[in-house]
Amino acid sequence: MSAVTNPATVGECLRVGAGFSQRDRNWIAEQFGPLDARLASFHADATELEISVKDREARGQKVTLECWIGGRDKIVTTSSEEDLHAAIMDVRDDLRRRLNDAKTKQEPRHNRHLRDVVQPEPEAAPETD
Repeated sequence: MSAVTNPATVGECLRVGAGFSQRDRNWIAEQFGPLDARLASFHADATELEISVKDREARGQKVTLECWIGGRDKIVTTSSEEDLHAAIMDVRDDLRRRLNDAKTKQEPRHNRHLRDVVQPEPEAAPETD
């Protein structure tokens, strides 16, 4: 497996949509820092994130985070939390879970090479006379 030469990061891939300003972008990118580890296995030029909020700070606001990764289905996470910070954390955590699930589904379950790896034998206890 080859390493990604230009790994995706939140700072590079995040766009703010409706309801957020460019000033909000830096704060959101800080909150999304934990996603960098998960995104690093994808190429930056094939990865996009967009966050938007409908009816910001109103009862019933809805935060939406969309993620596009080349060669994969688009992932959309939403939150209806009334607190904006909580809603942002909710969509971040849901995206991280869904990326983990997608990666697990793509890993081979029945890889013969992995099954045939020889396990080391336990050391025998020394005999006493």
